[in-house]
Amino acid sequence: MAKLTATQVQSYARTATANKKYSDGNGLYFCVRKSGMPYWMLRYTSLNGRREATLGQYPSMTLAEARLESSKMQLQLQQGEDPLAIRAIETIPEIQNVSQLFQDWYAKDLSRRLKHPNIPKRVFTKEIAPVIGQLPIQAVRPTHVREVLERIRESNRPTIANDTLMYMKQLFRHAIKLDLTLNNPAAAFTVDDAGGVESSKDRMLSKEEIHYAFSVFHTHINSFGRDNYLACCLFLVLGVRKSELCEAMWREMDLTTGVWDLPKERSKTGVPISIPLPRQAIAWFNELQIRACGSPYVFPARRASHRPHMGPDTLNRAISKLFGREPGRKKQPPNKMGKLEHFTVHDLRRTFRSLAASLGIAGNVAERCLNHKLKGVEGIYDRHDYFEERRIAHQTVADVVEPLVNFEHPSQHNTGGH
Repeated sequence: MAKLTATQVQSYARTATANKKYSDGNGLYFCVRKSGMPYWMLRYTSLNGRREATLGQYPSMTLAEARLESSKMQLQLQQGEDPLAIRAIETIPEIQNVSQLFQDWYAKDLSRRLKHPNIPKRVFTKEIAPVIGQLPIQAVRPTHVREVLERIRESNRPTIANDTLMYMKQLFRHAIKLDLTLNNPAAAFTVDDAGGVESSKDRMLSKEEIHYAFSVFHTHINSFGRDNYLACCLFLVLGVRKSELCEAMWREMDLTTGVWDLPKERSKTGVPISIPLPRQAIAWFNELQIRACGSPYVFPARRASHRPHMGPDTLNRAISKLFGREPGRKKQPPNKMGKLEHFTVHDLRRTFRSLAASLGIAGNVAERCLNHKLKGVEGIYDRHDYFEERRIAHQTVADVVEPLVNFEHPSQHNTGGH
């Protein structure tokens, strides 16, 4: 087949009335279109199958330039390489430091694989990036990993220390996959070097402990915050997960009928559920709606933040501060809780389950109140699954909790900060 000439190419480009390809030999084609610019294309076969590589547009790329580019790609093929694969590698953004490595890991893996990728992102941003974020990947040593972990251990956050170590190991494994380093600087560390082996979490508050804790909340309401106070009340009577309540929106609530429709996007199970609200919860939500001042969120952020709602650490930080623990500060606040054993927001959810059991509520109903899928049971749960039984369960628990947490005080309507 005769090769193309520059005059022919010019003529084909000028008179194109349909999509057509003209061969120059050796897989090189001049492609014209009814609309759009003509272009050069190389057709070849590699281990990846039949491929078509666009070389450039005409007239920006001349016939001679297209032949030269085609020859370069043919040489790559003779060397056992795929030109399109090489081009893809060359277009990958250069990853130089640890922060750029995390951005790539987040975009290419975490955001696709995890339902809540913001959890490792938050750990990296708060715990890892301040220490090693700007370091070149190959410059990170085990001593840097130890520094990250020691900072967290000094603030008495063993769970976060263990999570941080896990994410650092995964992050540098990602770097090894990308051929950015040969070694994982976090590989030799174990949980003993981080937060230690965590004991089984079975903390539940007794009625006496609930009353005492909320009396301390009440005494220090100006620093603890009324919003935080009401959130803790709601965890005790609803048993929902922290993110489900802290990120709740008013459009999910119908306070007239007393139903909270939690959408599947915010449910850990990925299934929507309608939560029946006891009368006490409706009253607390009504107060929160006034305090929200028109915000679409039940718990709007009270301080400057990139989040429009209460942060994931806000409540636990506020509770820990009353126990004399404030991460990141050398001088710790006084312990206002006395000898009361430390507890977290999740322990309030666990306490709801304990109260439900003590009040004779059936286990399967209590588990559905927690939005757990029942073990050993097949089938798809309806959002109204066990709805009437759950309504009775929440009301029964709320009737017990109400006198333990309700304290009248003159600053009841002061806005508390998050």
